[in-house]
Amino acid sequence: MRKYIFVSGGVCSSLGKGIAAASLGSLMECRGLSVRMVKIDPYINVDAGTMSPYQHGEVYVTDDGAETDLDLGNYARYTQASLTRANSITTGQIYQEVIQREREGRYLGRTVQVIPHITDRIKQRIALVGDQPDVDVTIVEIGGTVGDIESVPFLEAARQMVHELGHENVIFVHLTLVPGTAGGELKTKPTQHSVKEMREIGVQPDILLCRAPVALEEELRRKIALFTNVEMEAVISAYDVQSTIYEIPLVFHSQKLDEIALRKLQLDAPPADLSDWEHVVSVMREAHSSVTVAVVGKYIDLNDSYKSIDEALFHGGVANGTRVNLRKIDSERLEKTQDLDAVFDGADAILVPGGFGSRGVDGMIIAARYARSNGIPYLGICLGMQVMVIEYARGERV
Repeated sequence: MRKYIFVSGGVCSSLGKGIAAASLGSLMECRGLSVRMVKIDPYINVDAGTMSPYQHGEVYVTDDGAETDLDLGNYARYTQASLTRANSITTGQIYQEVIQREREGRYLGRTVQVIPHITDRIKQRIALVGDQPDVDVTIVEIGGTVGDIESVPFLEAARQMVHELGHENVIFVHLTLVPGTAGGELKTKPTQHSVKEMREIGVQPDILLCRAPVALEEELRRKIALFTNVEMEAVISAYDVQSTIYEIPLVFHSQKLDEIALRKLQLDAPPADLSDWEHVVSVMREAHSSVTVAVVGKYIDLNDSYKSIDEALFHGGVANGTRVNLRKIDSERLEKTQDLDAVFDGADAILVPGGFGSRGVDGMIIAARYARSNGIPYLGICLGMQVMVIEYARGERV
């Protein structure tokens, strides 16, 4: 029978639903299960291809060329699941598809409505991934925050899937916030209200991932369980890790997240083998050598703008037993800098990533010239490679 896990978020955005969903997917794979990941984005854009990096971070390109949300990059880094355009769903895509069907007369003149036509199409898109014969579990991340009007059709579609497939085949993991006050006290009220919002639309979370600066104490977890109608063991502490986000699967496994999810889905699986994750965390914590890479880009003010590049550098470090330190440099500001030696002091390499438009390009050219003049290894990606050619073609010989 098809098994689905929906991951939603509450209180505020950017709590880490993508990392949480990817971590859960990785734990399922460590138990020998075949996993597929789906990201739902409630925005009306058809895809992320035309969105500013300042709006939505980087664009992750799938195997078949689809331009998607950066969370699919997290799925690719944490799991072995294949990713295509089918794994990315947006409000824009759903409405575009439904309107096209209406124009073609497929609804036979009926009034087209959110329920059932929009929700049915959402379920069909999810099933396109989850109904494959080689898939054991499909994890569906619903973007946005519960209570947002944009997310309602997707949460309703998920609720209907519980009704149609049974609660033993569809469960909900809700990521929420347990903030700390100035005095350090953790507050559960935002989590209580977030679950209340979920229950008002007909969804009772099965598992809570509680984001907090520190691990939750047993008394606090018991209080959350009491007020949210969630089993205490299913109230998971998603606290801030100190070394690397690749520690999160280990943190969740230590609290039996994968075991709880499998029990609720009535799935049998062998014990998890987490040796690869333990190795990654060990290298990042204890590496004796390090390198510093200067990343000269146009969208430095938002860390997610170059997420895949950053993570690729970290992975290269893991493969070579080396810690990678990133120094982010705004290419536009570099154009006004007089002392380049101070800016690049201690940099073992320079990387210039892609970008669009003329803004900041002169700063990238300056970085390429500095690398060539001083014998520093340089990697240009997309625009960064073009900049390297432009710099050399301008004819300044060193």
